[in-house]
Amino acid sequence: MVWNFIQNQLLGMKWLNELIAKFLTVCGLDVQSKIGGSIQFFLMDLIKISILLWVLIFIISFIQSFFPPEKSKKIMGKFGGIWARVIGALIGTVTPFCSCSSIPIFMGFTAAGLPLGVTFSFLISSPMVDLGSLVLLTSIFGWKIAVIYVIAGLMIAILGGTIIQHLHLENQIADFIRNTNVAELPEMKITFKDRVKGAWSQVVSTYRRLIIYIIAGVLLGAFIHNWIPSEWIVNALGNKNPFGVVIAAIFGVPMYADIFGCIPISEALLAKGALLGVVLSFMMAVTTLSFPSLVMLSKVVKPKLLGIFIAICVIGIIAVGYLFNLIQVFII
Repeated sequence: MVWNFIQNQLLGMKWLNELIAKFLTVCGLDVQSKIGGSIQFFLMDLIKISILLWVLIFIISFIQSFFPPEKSKKIMGKFGGIWARVIGALIGTVTPFCSCSSIPIFMGFTAAGLPLGVTFSFLISSPMVDLGSLVLLTSIFGWKIAVIYVIAGLMIAILGGTIIQHLHLENQIADFIRNTNVAELPEMKITFKDRVKGAWSQVVSTYRRLIIYIIAGVLLGAFIHNWIPSEWIVNALGNKNPFGVVIAAIFGVPMYADIFGCIPISEALLAKGALLGVVLSFMMAVTTLSFPSLVMLSKVVKPKLLGIFIAICVIGIIAVGYLFNLIQVFII
């Protein structure tokens, strides 16, 4: 009962949905109609996602203040083999949400001489898996699905880094990165007040940067939820189409958003009959392989390595999608 309260009322904010429904009814709108339902969906998801975003970014930014790039590099440098890639993937979970934000850190790690497999494990896990995704997915799908999603994302990051490490592609890093000499910087002491101030500053800057994508995602989610017939979604992304996971992954790559912008779209698709694996593969593709991040990465790595990175991520995302479809059919 306690966990149901946390999932449904605290994270899912069903109380807020009921409050918005009552408010719209008082204003004369029928929430069962397409227009009223769209407005209810829009207000509910925009407010809920904004609240969760503020809280999560503050917490993650506060934690991140204990792991600046210099300290993270030292931590990863103490490990070797598969454990180094595990640590790289785990450190990726406490970095910014946006895939583009991870690339400068990836450049710094690579220039500092960390093994290529470690830096790519970090680069894959950073946008795909974070503490925010765990909380948000729990609010929509429950904690079991959220935990499996995080574990699957970490596995893609670790396996991807391992493959790249064994292919010995160091010569595929841009010359200006390989020839950079990174000076050792002393670790600065940060007070608790500075950490809080920095975390809040990160909340403000991140929200300003993401709000347009969140609004776009919520609008699209409201449109899917209230205006697109369920039969269309079931035929395209349900169990009637064995290629739904592939379609979702391909359509997700060109989009630019993070986990917060994906949630309303994914929620609407799931409600309309899309399979769970289809929805989660779409989320992974959007957050990990956004077009702007690939453009940035193309300036840092050469075409061969970029192609291998994309192939690893796409194959891993599709495999996870079909895994979740099996879980939905045989377990859930």
